[in-house]
Amino acid sequence: MSKRRESVYLSLKNLPSQVFVVLEAGCRWGTDFFNIMGLNMYTAPFDSGRFCIGKFRPMESSNSVLVVDLDGTLVSTDALVESGLDFLHQHPAGILRLPGWLRSGKAMLKQSLANNSSLCIEKLPYNDYVLELIRQAKQSGKRVVLATASDQAIARAVADHLGCFDEVIASDGGTNLSAARKRDALVQRFGVRGFDYIGNSSDDLLVWQASEHAILIDTPARVARAARRTANVSDEYSTQKTPLLAFLKALRPHQWAKNGLIFVPLMTAHAFSVDALGVALLAFVCFCLVASGTYLINDLLDIQDDRQHPSKCKRPFAAATLDPLTGIWSALLLVAVGVLLGVMLLPPLFVLSLIAYLVITLAYSLVLKSMMAVDVITLTVLYTLRIVAGSVAIETEPTFWILTFSLFIFLSLALVKRFAELQQARNKGETGKSAGRGYYPSDMEMVAAMGVGNGYLSILFFALYIQDAATIVLYSHPQWLWLICPVLMYWVTRLWLLTHRGEMHDDPVVFAIKDKVSLVTLLMIMAVFGAAI
Repeated sequence: MSKRRESVYLSLKNLPSQVFVVLEAGCRWGTDFFNIMGLNMYTAPFDSGRFCIGKFRPMESSNSVLVVDLDGTLVSTDALVESGLDFLHQHPAGILRLPGWLRSGKAMLKQSLANNSSLCIEKLPYNDYVLELIRQAKQSGKRVVLATASDQAIARAVADHLGCFDEVIASDGGTNLSAARKRDALVQRFGVRGFDYIGNSSDDLLVWQASEHAILIDTPARVARAARRTANVSDEYSTQKTPLLAFLKALRPHQWAKNGLIFVPLMTAHAFSVDALGVALLAFVCFCLVASGTYLINDLLDIQDDRQHPSKCKRPFAAATLDPLTGIWSALLLVAVGVLLGVMLLPPLFVLSLIAYLVITLAYSLVLKSMMAVDVITLTVLYTLRIVAGSVAIETEPTFWILTFSLFIFLSLALVKRFAELQQARNKGETGKSAGRGYYPSDMEMVAAMGVGNGYLSILFFALYIQDAATIVLYSHPQWLWLICPVLMYWVTRLWLLTHRGEMHDDPVVFAIKDKVSLVTLLMIMAVFGAAI
């Protein structure tokens, strides 16, 4: 060792454990010298590029500290995105406040959203593999630190819930603790190579480089390759996910059956031409695209409520099998394509119906679904709006009695769904208001009475449709239509009896698609219509 280096080394040995040292950027003996001397040196360039600044401290045991990231690592989701979605769910008009928060910095945005949202910390999708790594670290006597770019309010809530962290380092409204800032904070506390780090994203590359052991969790292939080149990767874990299947599930293709109502005017008006059928098919496609977009939006806004539901917790966003950001962009694309197709190829009145459906659905997802009675009436309107859209698409007048029948039968089906939810809550001993709804388990009997009554009323209005003068002209044998009434009576009665017995576990439309008796009932009705024509 040269006398110059030896004198510097002896001087540094007598300094406090954390000191800033400024070296010329071209200094050839900078970082290597400190590592050789057993001192932990970390360097980062000034903006001018002429100097580098480092902090050194005595080496700590690489086995003494395990640092764990939160978003995408400890939990299989992004707390910022989820808190933002929950904020919009609770405060739809709050979207106007987001630009102001963002102008104050990303850290302020995170803090504001964390303080104005209600994430269900207990139900977050925790990664079992990471929890096992933490358990092993605690057993071996390591300090376990939660270091995250999420706001400190969320980070501390997670730490309090799990009860396994010795320290929490997080964004605080002023500093966004990601990438280089997180690395600097950890190096300041533990030194370079003084900790092991579990992370998942490109923001963690710099932190992995400063760690003794890099542990990769669900890391994209490109980022994983970069980590292997620049860091000491000791472990990699990938959750078995099927994003394509999760995406298809989130689109709810089984719900597209509801859009079959678009073809009802085609049948009732006997408009069986090839052109009319082509127009109806195109209208059906537009509604399916927009409907799937709104299903994505609804599920995104409902993540916190769905996680508390016995079956909805398996939905892709609630179960974290699909990234919320993917859902947001997909929803916007689906809605845009559906509306654009309508504008280009279908009558203006159809486009107005489609936009009305979109607006009402968004209002339902944001506000109306939590309002007693308003929620089921809104669902009824959305069903009936499909029939109206089918009529204007093929440019026919919607039949008054069919629209009235639709209002009452679909109100009955909407109440079936609410009754089933309340029944599940009562069976679990709950007495409070259902999550995200305006009903209590004690409302069950009233909901059932309204649902059964509306179901039978719908059959009355179908009978009035049969007797209508315009209907008699349309059919060669209109008297055959009377056979549909007892079939409907049987189906409505059976539906409500099964629901009352606790056998309705799905959306009633999904139930009808899966239920053999319902499918046979539908075939019988179609056969009677065919005979009447």
